[in-house]
Amino acid sequence: MKNRILLSQFLLWIAVISLQAQPPRRPVEVIVSADHEDWTYKPGEKVQFTVQVLRNGYPVKNAQVRYEIGLEKLDPTIKETKTAADGKLTIDGGTLKTPGFLRCIAWANVDGGEFRGLATAGFDPLKIQPTVSNPDDFDKFWEDAKKELASVPMDAKMTLLPERCTERTNVYHLSLQNHKQNLRVYGILSIPKKEGKYPALLKVPGAGVRAYYGDPATADKGIITLEIGIHGIPVTMDPSVYLDLGNGALNGYPAYNLDDRDKFYYKKVYLGCVRANDFLVSLPQFDGTNLAVTGGSQGGALSIVTAGLDPRVKWLGAFYPALSDVTGYLNGRAGGWPHYFDKNGIKQNNTKEKLATIGYYDVVNFARRVKVPGFYIWGFNDETCPPTSMYSAYNVTTAPKELKLFQDTGHWTYQEERDVMNNWLVEKLKAK
Repeated sequence: MKNRILLSQFLLWIAVISLQAQPPRRPVEVIVSADHEDWTYKPGEKVQFTVQVLRNGYPVKNAQVRYEIGLEKLDPTIKETKTAADGKLTIDGGTLKTPGFLRCIAWANVDGGEFRGLATAGFDPLKIQPTVSNPDDFDKFWEDAKKELASVPMDAKMTLLPERCTERTNVYHLSLQNHKQNLRVYGILSIPKKEGKYPALLKVPGAGVRAYYGDPATADKGIITLEIGIHGIPVTMDPSVYLDLGNGALNGYPAYNLDDRDKFYYKKVYLGCVRANDFLVSLPQFDGTNLAVTGGSQGGALSIVTAGLDPRVKWLGAFYPALSDVTGYLNGRAGGWPHYFDKNGIKQNNTKEKLATIGYYDVVNFARRVKVPGFYIWGFNDETCPPTSMYSAYNVTTAPKELKLFQDTGHWTYQEERDVMNNWLVEKLKAK
């Protein structure tokens, strides 16, 4: 029975990883591209999109193609249907007069099935500026919150997971006390077995409710790793528990108590990341200096937040950060996940109280305060975390930074992207 549970947890972990991987190919491909190799334009410069419909690598003649063009996540300004006589269309996409992104989404009907592709043109993206407010007492709010956290004992509890240990690494289920009674942080801790001092890497999670497997492979390279959950529940339970919570009590958690800055769901989450670092730097195996944080999507957001809140962090690596400039929708453009103010959420969330809370939690305002080197990766085709929102945070970051673009990627990564990030983190953490 125990082995079956472990297997199901491992399979769930693999499923989560696969969601971040390149989407599977389909029998018909709709390939949309922009006419600049880097998909980047100056305001006022016209973009042409090309749509190709391919089956087995060859053009599908007389394919019916419908397409829409407009600002990401907003209603399109162009909607047309045309026949691609030779399997290819060239479309005048127009232009933007100000920095932003223009997206072309195309659908082709072939043999009774519908197939989709998209491309997104960026107009001076490095000049995009945020719309979210920066509260005057932002720093005081978070300093007070961190003082509250520091006054609470960690009460660390480590349980060895022999079945996950490797020849070089011990793996533990970890539980820590968060900033209030009955609030805890859980994660999977991997520590090299060999006696010595090691750098540490905090891995923060994407959105959702799930188990975690940890990262013993990186620990095998001589780096302490801690992969945490954010919901205050153990991260080694049967997958059915997380499915029930995700569909029940934790369904919609990103908006819980959005009208109260002190009770908003992400307060305990942000402080939980700092608490995880409290534990890492307290370990006798920690080298005392080298601490990094990384994650994607919600985890990309938490990476930036943690680096902005905690001066002990020396490096951050973020894939497509969420929770960035979420008020973009109130200013005629896309906002970041979880899209509080898009057409589906604006009626419920566009209140004075919720807008007041947002400024204390938007990633943009933590990015302003990051002082350590960061490595960032995303693509122009991201439909979950629109590039406008991500650039809003990136562009206000004054610390050393590097952005690696894979323009055609959406809310997923090529293996090459993951390798680039891992190599950067390992190089920084293990540099002598």
